[in-house]
Amino acid sequence: MAKNSTTETAPKEPRFTRLRQIGQAYSMTAKVDKFVGLITFAFFMLGWGVVVGIGFFLPSNTHIAYAIIGIPVGILVALVIFGRRVERAAYAQVEGQPGAAAAVAEGTKGWTITPAVQINRQQDLVSRAVGRPGIVLIAEGDTNRVRALLATETKRLNKLAADVPITEIIVGDGPGTIGLAKVQRALQKLPRKLKPAEVTEVRRRLAALGGMMESMPIPKGPMPKGGRVPRGKQR
Repeated sequence: MAKNSTTETAPKEPRFTRLRQIGQAYSMTAKVDKFVGLITFAFFMLGWGVVVGIGFFLPSNTHIAYAIIGIPVGILVALVIFGRRVERAAYAQVEGQPGAAAAVAEGTKGWTITPAVQINRQQDLVSRAVGRPGIVLIAEGDTNRVRALLATETKRLNKLAADVPITEIIVGDGPGTIGLAKVQRALQKLPRKLKPAEVTEVRRRLAALGGMMESMPIPKGPMPKGGRVPRGKQR
């Protein structure tokens, strides 16, 4: 009697996945930074050259060893520079789009983001972030117009969370604003004033408020998050 046996094999991860991701990041970045390849290669050569230069002043029998050691050093330097330019390109692709600041803020650990809690017909808007530092209102658009939106949302929040600290951030390029690339850093630098249980309670109280436009599309594309550039959340 023949035995029927089936061999289950776990699905294998695609080979060269990391290289494919780098290739996709390069293609995206090259659209707004045409010199990214040249600059990355230049920094590879710089890193490699520094190690080789150090070896040049050592005994002659170590020159080849230092030339080999210089390769991974050059690759590391090149990857750091490449990552920074990819991040800059990611911001450039969404900058100026309504909801860009909310999309960037969503990549910040420990925060719950509700996009577009206030918005006007010019598409200036305010998004709400809740975390250990309290409530942060993130405004984007015309600086003068968003101040009215901030005042309206602050008044609304005081009815449900008057005891919770409220911080206002305006994203832009004028006085009293911060750049889009600094949104995550600004959230991370705020002092923690609430306990985890208090944050949960604040989120529960504000859940009923929701957003003015929950279906508003968040800009598509890579969003920097924790040093990486994964796909941004889309709504």
